[in-house]
Amino acid sequence: MSKIQAEGLTFSYPSSGDLIFENVDFQIDTDWRLGFVGRNGRGKTTLLRLLMGEYEYGGRIQASVSFDYFPYPVQNPERMTEEILREICPEAEEWEFMKELFGLKIREDAFWRPFETLSNGERTKVLLAALFLKEGNFLLIDEPTNHLDMEARAAVAEYLRRKKGFILVSHDRYFLDLCVDHIMALNRTDIEVRSGNFSSWMDAFCRRQEAELSQNERLKKDIRRLKQSALRTSMWSDQVEASKIGAADKGYVGHKSAKMMKRAKSIEARQEKAMEEKAGLLKNLETAEDLKLIPLSYRSELLASFEAVSPIFHGRPVCEPVSFAVNRGDRIVLDGRNGSGKSSLLKLLLEEVSERGTLLSQTVSGLPSKEETQKLEHTGRILVGSGLIVSYVSQDTSFLKGSLSEFAEKSGIDETLLKAILRKLDFGREQFEKGMENFSGGQKKKVLIARSLCEQAHLYVWDEPLNFIDIYSRMQIERLILEMRPTLLLVEHDRAFRDAAAGKTVRMEPAAK
Repeated sequence: MSKIQAEGLTFSYPSSGDLIFENVDFQIDTDWRLGFVGRNGRGKTTLLRLLMGEYEYGGRIQASVSFDYFPYPVQNPERMTEEILREICPEAEEWEFMKELFGLKIREDAFWRPFETLSNGERTKVLLAALFLKEGNFLLIDEPTNHLDMEARAAVAEYLRRKKGFILVSHDRYFLDLCVDHIMALNRTDIEVRSGNFSSWMDAFCRRQEAELSQNERLKKDIRRLKQSALRTSMWSDQVEASKIGAADKGYVGHKSAKMMKRAKSIEARQEKAMEEKAGLLKNLETAEDLKLIPLSYRSELLASFEAVSPIFHGRPVCEPVSFAVNRGDRIVLDGRNGSGKSSLLKLLLEEVSERGTLLSQTVSGLPSKEETQKLEHTGRILVGSGLIVSYVSQDTSFLKGSLSEFAEKSGIDETLLKAILRKLDFGREQFEKGMENFSGGQKKKVLIARSLCEQAHLYVWDEPLNFIDIYSRMQIERLILEMRPTLLLVEHDRAFRDAAAGKTVRMEPAAK
């Protein structure tokens, strides 16, 4: 076991004068399973890059280990998976690769297939397997759960629980609880390291914030009382001084005046101490204002229905036929493995809506245009109520470019409202001046969520809306859904979020081969 230690770490990007880190100190052990949490855009990935030695910085970082980073950049993905894994870890034997793949519940044939034919979940697993086989290296794992289904997340969590020596950036609370033994939190003013899983850290953090809020209120009252007392004492002192004129016993009056002055100085010292103590509170307070949404009420109970529907690719059904109805007020989650057709089913619905209703912000939705794609084929029947208005959040954020003002105009939404929602989602005002292509993955996703919250719709269709989004914002969105109760059809693999916000689950199974 050895240490990784940072002292006085200070860093800002050359293109920006804003400090990402300022005189930050922390120390961690290299055999920990460390979960790394914090708000979007606060610098989690930047810190991993600093540990990798990719940027120049102030202060000092000491480590006796070499670092590897996930996701690993794969060149020429058409190569065989075996070749790519041996490139990562050339000293490993074939049986060692097989052992790791078995532990991650991957079929052996993945090792001898072209890498590009693997699913997102399989790619994540095989790369993690190869990186963990490199002895003596400390692994920096940056958001491995994005696009992984619940079953894949459980397999990766079980695998990581048997390992040690890594930093794991994740916003999935349930996933973190399964596999970490320490938490490193990137707070507003410092980096905090604590033993335990995410839930134990979050409980302690909330208790500390509540205690500081209570203490802050007490100190505010004390400071007001001391100010009033100081004012009264000053007035009495002035009156005593004035009474010296013509007094028979000037010594007594002078003594009384000195006593009043001493009391005034004591009150002033107590006031300064209280103000100093108050200034030290709430520096890391995380506020999460309630979000608002005003959904439209559809004229009938039924909005849409699926009858024995399965998307068809290359002439074959993707999944077993599914049948369900979307009624007013439903919150439905499509559940299933990666590749079982969940996103395709949503796109089939959106195609029907485009023909019979209104798909809001269709020109900037993240869907390919009708000129770029052919209409999807499917079995069964999809029925959509006439005049149905739908708001859509895409998995994809790569189309987000340009300014927020331009995006609001193209989307037909109020720019002021969009920015107000983003402020509630922890966007700094300085972000509003940047191009969206420079936003972090979580910030881009928040732009799509904020746009949807600006839109009044009968049905909200969200495809993996929480990818890259920080934990505090996830909890804000949970509260919004529970309070506003929009009709919602979504794909999401965050178990804690689903348990809190979902009403119904539709299971989708891959089609039998």
